[in-house]
Amino acid sequence: MVTASWADAPAQTAARRRGAVLERAILDAALDQLSTVGWNGLTMEGVAAGAQTGKAAVYRRWPSKEDLVADALRAGLPHFDAVPDEGSVREDLLALCRRARDAMFSRPGFALRSVIHECDTTQAERFHAVIFDGVVEPTIKMLREVVERGIRRGEVRSDAANGYVFDAIPAMMMYRSKMCGCEWRDQEIEEMIDQLMVPLLRSSGA
Repeated sequence: MVTASWADAPAQTAARRRGAVLERAILDAALDQLSTVGWNGLTMEGVAAGAQTGKAAVYRRWPSKEDLVADALRAGLPHFDAVPDEGSVREDLLALCRRARDAMFSRPGFALRSVIHECDTTQAERFHAVIFDGVVEPTIKMLREVVERGIRRGEVRSDAANGYVFDAIPAMMMYRSKMCGCEWRDQEIEEMIDQLMVPLLRSSGA
């Protein structure tokens, strides 16, 4: 009987993967590619190599790069369930922004930004629903709950629950991250909340 060498073991292990296990490996490899070489550098061949599988296995599941990336983002984006409740609107916003910062600088976060920044208009349309459903809508929902809770507490002015207010934090974080190289350290988050959001939200009686 011929005994397989130790060098053959990884290839044999990879070859035995099927179904959800192999798909997860391919999606993880796609996120790795996006976060390191970006959208323009990602290739189906590179993803297959990263997943230690054949190119045919990738194309069999995802006929195009856009299809693969859309599913990789859906699978990798963090899910925010509970809205922070730290006792005040300031502390709630700080907790929420720290979560957003951690998500932005995670592997899926880098992958998402490479798609947003590098795709052309036609390609970007393919990911609109992924970005809106996975990032924009959950963020606005949480911000709305924090602001409306602050209104009920009397901390926040009654007309502050509007789209311009809800856009302020995501827009600021994305802009300063892209244009200024800001990594949103805790001190920078506190400064944004104290110098922008607290004055913007403050109730006239506060």
